[in-house]
Amino acid sequence: MIIQRLLLLVLAASQVAFSSLLGGGSVPSLARLASPGRVASAWYASWHATTGFPLSAVPWSSYTHLTYAFAETTPSAATLDVLEPQLLSQFVSEAHKHGVKALVSIGGWTGSRGFSLNVGSAGNRTTFVKTVTQLAKQYNLDGLDFDWEYPTNQGIGCNAINPSDTQNFLLFLQELRKDAVGSKLLLSAATATVPFFGPNGSPLSDVSGFAKVLDWIAIMNYDIWGPWSATVGPNAPLNDTCASASNRAGSAVSAVQKWNHAGIPLSQLVLGVAGYGHSFRVRKANAFVKGSTTQLVPYPKFDASAPPAGDSWDDAAGVDVCGNSAGPGGNINFWGMVSLGYLNADGSPKNGISTVFDTCSQTPYAYNPATEIMVSFDDTRSFAAKGKFIKDMGLAGFSMWEAGGDFENKLISSIRKSVGF
Repeated sequence: MIIQRLLLLVLAASQVAFSSLLGGGSVPSLARLASPGRVASAWYASWHATTGFPLSAVPWSSYTHLTYAFAETTPSAATLDVLEPQLLSQFVSEAHKHGVKALVSIGGWTGSRGFSLNVGSAGNRTTFVKTVTQLAKQYNLDGLDFDWEYPTNQGIGCNAINPSDTQNFLLFLQELRKDAVGSKLLLSAATATVPFFGPNGSPLSDVSGFAKVLDWIAIMNYDIWGPWSATVGPNAPLNDTCASASNRAGSAVSAVQKWNHAGIPLSQLVLGVAGYGHSFRVRKANAFVKGSTTQLVPYPKFDASAPPAGDSWDDAAGVDVCGNSAGPGGNINFWGMVSLGYLNADGSPKNGISTVFDTCSQTPYAYNPATEIMVSFDDTRSFAAKGKFIKDMGLAGFSMWEAGGDFENKLISSIRKSVGF
């Protein structure tokens, strides 16, 4: 795409030396990789092993790395809460049997509550290094993924937070890299679409120190728009620079630019891609262009008072771990788009379903007028566009949330082909 090629030229032309605010020094060359991406990855949600996606269903040959979710933090730096530890042992064994690197993701949306405490003092950092390296040794892991949501910025609502979270996180990673075990592990971080926050609550302009201790950063380019937004919008937009100013909430294009300008080389950026979408209750009067019964309105208003449920893996309404009431998540996986009757098995829309493909975000929308539910999601065309972006920009590769969200390996096959694996 023209915008992607232009961005590449801008990034290559804007190489600068960043300050040493976070132990950075000069930034490595931003030159494009000579070969396609090296990371073909996904997160494996352990809780879905018994609800439709056992280890036997994983298309192992499609991945170079697979990351087990999760080992959750606790208030103590000496302990981690590993979800389904017996399954983790099986996961590592299966990964290695198929020549795939096995990582464990530490944290997650509900599991990041103790991160700030665990790295908040020199003593706790040393203890936490011992804790995570023991995890790696115990399960024969190839690496660790740190999914802290979010340093210095409240995530789920009851995370411990500290203005020095980002600096403490870097100090922890530096100590981990000096450890005999930690020095040999693959280390990655799953991040927001903007660089880590500083003490003032804003994204830092220099996070180049993290490039020295992490193998890659996986930008979670999803949940950009959702039920919390003012209107329906793309869950995982490739681009938003071509959207109106009011519809720019973030995208792969802008996220890569921000992280790269803050000191992370393109070759250490992995694009997080979504195997799911968000659903919204959109009344017919707001869904269609006036005078049409098929042409969908872009960014329509939705009825927040009647949130729809998603597929069978969706979070039910209830009380979260922070004690806050929450409605249904409304998430629909790509396989759910088929099982719920939005798409045929080949990915084409079912009869009676109105669809539109937004050429800016490179994502589709589907609308069922009978239920008044609209879904913003990614399809094979979206994944192909993102794969081309990864290849053109010289990024390290991709990682999908989650491996089980695909349908008949259509998404993973599309992005692998486009990237050039």
